[in-house]
Amino acid sequence: MATESPGTYVPAAHYDRVHGAWRLIMGEEFHYGSFATPHTSLPEATAALTSRMREGAVVEPGDRVLDVGCGTGHQACELAQQLGAQVLGITTSGRGVAAATALAAEREVPGARFEPRDGTDNGLPDGTFDVGWVLESSHLMRDRRALLRETLRVLRPGGRLVLCDIVRKRAIPFSEVRARRGDFATLRAAFGDAHMEPLDQYADILRSLGAAVTTCEDLTAATLPTFAAWRGNVASHREELDSLIGSVAVDQFVAACDILEAFWMDGTLGYGLLAATKTG
Repeated sequence: MATESPGTYVPAAHYDRVHGAWRLIMGEEFHYGSFATPHTSLPEATAALTSRMREGAVVEPGDRVLDVGCGTGHQACELAQQLGAQVLGITTSGRGVAAATALAAEREVPGARFEPRDGTDNGLPDGTFDVGWVLESSHLMRDRRALLRETLRVLRPGGRLVLCDIVRKRAIPFSEVRARRGDFATLRAAFGDAHMEPLDQYADILRSLGAAVTTCEDLTAATLPTFAAWRGNVASHREELDSLIGSVAVDQFVAACDILEAFWMDGTLGYGLLAATKTG
């Protein structure tokens, strides 16, 4: 597993540190939710977002699925268990691989397995998967083109790629970045060195790589209640969270939720879903 040297940000190191705490805050699905109403529960909302991804990917029984940035392994296990897919989950986090492997063993899901690999250079053979599944991992990968190129490369012709993530909805001038450097430092401390791009930019990259974009959907309004749900879970698990990552980190997480919520509401950031088909 990669280690972090001074001045160098390594996503795996951040993810390993927060993994246990985030499960308490975000739940087993470990991602944003798509809320039918502000009163929808977080587990229902995260399950709804996963369902939207399934629809975009058109996962069928027996499909070979590559889960890029597999998190806790929950989605991989669900795809294997409920849809009969054969899923390989990859992540640069050693703790993530261990947790996901343990979950698959606990649930007795042989169709889901997990390996430490980099989504921008996965080392897997060409054309060996039917579906590429990228859930909230692209914002931590600087080279988006490499991520999408690699995911498409390992898909067979006609294979489907589905991606959900935080997106940038407007240009942020340098003067604003400088004026709000404290907010951006808080976001980095809580969520890692994330870099958001417009959903249309993902779509343009995919088209330039020869893929046909089939879905490009803005889920900003549906995901907005996620922050209130996360803050509620922090309040419910505060003592345990303090013991896992420390009170300063927990306070940073809550502050980061407030900042992101404001960005969602003023149109700076949001959330999108993209689906595409590999052609040729």
